[in-house]
Amino acid sequence: MDTETYIFKNKQAWDQRTEVHIKSDFYDQDSFMNGKNSLKEIELNLLGDVKGKSILHLQCHFGQDTLSLARMGAQVVGIDFSEKAIQEANKMNDELKLDAQFICCDIYDLPTYLDQQFDIVFTSYGTIGWLPDIRRWAQIVSRYLKPRGTFIFAEFHPVLWMFDNAITQVTYNYFHDKAIIEHEEGTYADKDAAIQPETITWNHAFSEVMQALLDEKLQLQTFQEFDYSPYNVVPNGEEVEPGKYRAKHMGNKLPLVYALKMVK
Repeated sequence: MDTETYIFKNKQAWDQRTEVHIKSDFYDQDSFMNGKNSLKEIELNLLGDVKGKSILHLQCHFGQDTLSLARMGAQVVGIDFSEKAIQEANKMNDELKLDAQFICCDIYDLPTYLDQQFDIVFTSYGTIGWLPDIRRWAQIVSRYLKPRGTFIFAEFHPVLWMFDNAITQVTYNYFHDKAIIEHEEGTYADKDAAIQPETITWNHAFSEVMQALLDEKLQLQTFQEFDYSPYNVVPNGEEVEPGKYRAKHMGNKLPLVYALKMVK
């Protein structure tokens, strides 16, 4: 899969998704604009007090989490490759009178647009699957961390990505393999949305992710796995506790999220 093709198709998909997501109940934009923090307990516990900290938020979508960090007192830069998403993020930033900055670019091209280092690099939930090369991703993370800076990462579990969309059978390779090309109906935030995006993704095993980060001289401080998702995106989902979702037919047998904290 050549770079130009996968970026073009995925950008198209995320531009379409953004138009749906900004209006969806899933993202609850009205509550967010009225003060709701979009960040979840998992990453909030790892982030701690961010007041006065500089934060780079990678693959920020249309910026709710980025702006939540700004509300918490951080100096934040969010980046995403979807022009539509960054337009919405800048619009929200202006309306809320916050001082977050947003950059529209592919993550691998970020050094062309940004030359500074940060106290924290942060990324979460459904991000690395869109990237074919985890070593280059880890290099970006390290490039933008100050010495002793902290990397905070929460992501859906790689075991989950082995299953089909109904979580009924193993369909995909756990290890990094060929690109996964899918034609979707709707989007996770609105299954009935009148869009049919084509997406190109890759699976990444724990060992691939961890070794890439360790090779960049990041030291692991915290590693966690969770038997729930903080988002209601799992098929046949049920809310087992407030804000904690599982696939009903799997119970607590399947790991759904992992999170880590590393220091440069």
